[in-house]
Amino acid sequence: MLSDNISRDENYLLHFAGQSVTALAEEYGTPLYLMDEQRIRGNMRMYTKAFAENFLPGSRPLFASKAASFKAIYRIAKDEGMGVDCVSCGEIATALAADFPAGDIYFHGNCKTDADIRYAVERGVGCFVVDNADELLALERIAAGLGVKQRVLLRLSPGIDPHTYAEVSTGMVDSKFGAAVETGQAMELLKLSLAQPHLLTEGVHCHVGSQVFDEDVYERTIDIMLPFMAQVRKETGVTLPVLNMGGGYGVRYRESDKSVDIPGRIAAVAEHFRALCAELDFPEPKMLMEPGRSIVADAGMTVYTVGAVKHIPGYKSYVIVDGGMGDNPRYALYKAPYTVYHAGKGGVMMLCDLAGRCCESGDMLQPKITLPADTCRGDLVCVATTGAYNYSMASNYNRLGRPPVVMLSDKGNYVAVKRESIDELLGLDN
Repeated sequence: MLSDNISRDENYLLHFAGQSVTALAEEYGTPLYLMDEQRIRGNMRMYTKAFAENFLPGSRPLFASKAASFKAIYRIAKDEGMGVDCVSCGEIATALAADFPAGDIYFHGNCKTDADIRYAVERGVGCFVVDNADELLALERIAAGLGVKQRVLLRLSPGIDPHTYAEVSTGMVDSKFGAAVETGQAMELLKLSLAQPHLLTEGVHCHVGSQVFDEDVYERTIDIMLPFMAQVRKETGVTLPVLNMGGGYGVRYRESDKSVDIPGRIAAVAEHFRALCAELDFPEPKMLMEPGRSIVADAGMTVYTVGAVKHIPGYKSYVIVDGGMGDNPRYALYKAPYTVYHAGKGGVMMLCDLAGRCCESGDMLQPKITLPADTCRGDLVCVATTGAYNYSMASNYNRLGRPPVVMLSDKGNYVAVKRESIDELLGLDN
């Protein structure tokens, strides 16, 4: 199986987090997002332990909210001692509603409105990750009006190609995110920030992208960011105490994907980091990182009910399910790969495309997969590794309600997000 929290019993019935997928579907209906709470906690502990062992005190991992944002996630993150990053007032509000400490929230985003900035400052959000000069000056103005000295990191673009999907690569010079080091704009933004009386410039941030497997990506990034910080000290006399490396360790979506030894990679990054600090005679900064996908992806599985099976002689076969791009748009957006399991059948297999119910020819969950040849209406089909960027990217396209999120826990399962009803869909209409 793709992950050790997926198994089959003696009757070939699929289990996730040690529980029968069939029984869970009978109890909660489909489409259904399942989340393995123990896997989430285990992944968070893996990061916090690695940071404690490899970096200065005060260094920490921050959970990337955009991967999965609902109140239960923030409660778990608080329990496990992680900070979080948020990219909208909605994510901030969700974290605060879960009693997550405002001071441990980092506010991202490349287009924060004045209302966004005021909302976050008034609620005591700990640190802004400032993307550009327009935002910087707006933040200075609003912080001054509120009598606040606001902590900031500056988002820079190091010009690194992480060799991943173009759609999730964010560290190139021509990215919409951050100020490029190569063009001199990063230094201009840094000096502008230091000149603002109501901003406390703690350090710099970068994010090269998501789904990173290449072992040297973070080392190459450090080779740009640390010399930049040393140059800041030379030109301004300011020694920045924080470096945020962003997130992006890859996860396995298919058997052919390689595994990443995340603690081992963090240890290697730390060794490279310390060696370059010594070479530059630069005091070791505190390290932050923003894992999201690698914390929640393999903690998720989506369960669907088959509505139809179509065989087109000489062309292809379709298995059509009761969900689709409304609950998982990632294949439609950038051809993201997934592993698909039948919940209870084996035997002779057929090649087919797993399609959704939306009125779009592009509503595809995964093409060219194999499922049992006798798959039929009413069967359950499960897509693995859907804990990241599925619920958080879900929509109401075709006026479909979003599925519930059921958290599987050894202390008892619970509905973390309820199924969206027709009445709730109509709730904003006049």
